[in-house]
Amino acid sequence: MVDLVFSELPSVGPLLARGVAGSIGAKGGRPIPKRAAIVAAHRQDLGRLAAYARVCGFTLRDRVPPTWLHVLTFPLQMALLAERDFPYALAGLVHAENTMTLHRPVTVGDELSLIVRAGNARAHRKGALFDVTGEVRVKGGDVAWTGTSSYLALGAKAPAGEEAAEPAASEVELPAPSQQWCLPGDLGRQYAAVSGDVNPIHLNALTARVFGFKRPIVHGMWTHARALAALEPRLPQSYTVDVAFTRPILLPNKVGFATDGSSFAVVNREGKPYLTGYFADRG
Repeated sequence: MVDLVFSELPSVGPLLARGVAGSIGAKGGRPIPKRAAIVAAHRQDLGRLAAYARVCGFTLRDRVPPTWLHVLTFPLQMALLAERDFPYALAGLVHAENTMTLHRPVTVGDELSLIVRAGNARAHRKGALFDVTGEVRVKGGDVAWTGTSSYLALGAKAPAGEEAAEPAASEVELPAPSQQWCLPGDLGRQYAAVSGDVNPIHLNALTARVFGFKRPIVHGMWTHARALAALEPRLPQSYTVDVAFTRPILLPNKVGFATDGSSFAVVNREGKPYLTGYFADRG
């Protein structure tokens, strides 16, 4: 299988359009192609990082947050999913879980190599679940970051013989929210501008309705990033963070943030979680 090699990160918008058009009717059942999407040398954009930090609540500093590295690998994810032989339809995919490990600090001046692969399709009670894994290396160094996004293809079939996905872990009971965040109606457009993720469900009510939402929903990875920004003072230099996206956040909205130190959640007014997660020191 021929890898996809890019001299620079591709634009997400055309990939989304191509992937949606080319995957209509795809219902899985076939193995995921064994190919990688690669950018061998990437220079980070300080202006874009500053805008990302502002939208997500991070303090702008020389060391970049791990969710920023996810943003850099996201176009390569879309490149793989938009290929005509990818067995799962891009339209309607649900980002169910995300795991990332910051193995060592990455600075904005570091030149990076990025590589992304897809695989590990397995049955799920609502369809098929598969993983897209990314790896970031600092030029001349070891792996600095790894991340796995698990996507749910609703109503799709996993390849024959694949084991069913394990049930999600039970929710951790946390104290009452210590912060309240007011999310403006244009937050999806703000995050799309800094992340490149222009999925129409996030942009406005008209395009969100096409996909069954009354109002636009915020990106799950914005919620993930905002939670890490809230935890920023206590995060170690090297850590793993796992999150599950449990329900969409309609915009505009008010949400609460709760944490007991290493476990955290973003919740609605009734305390029901939109996102749950925890981090662990890798030092």
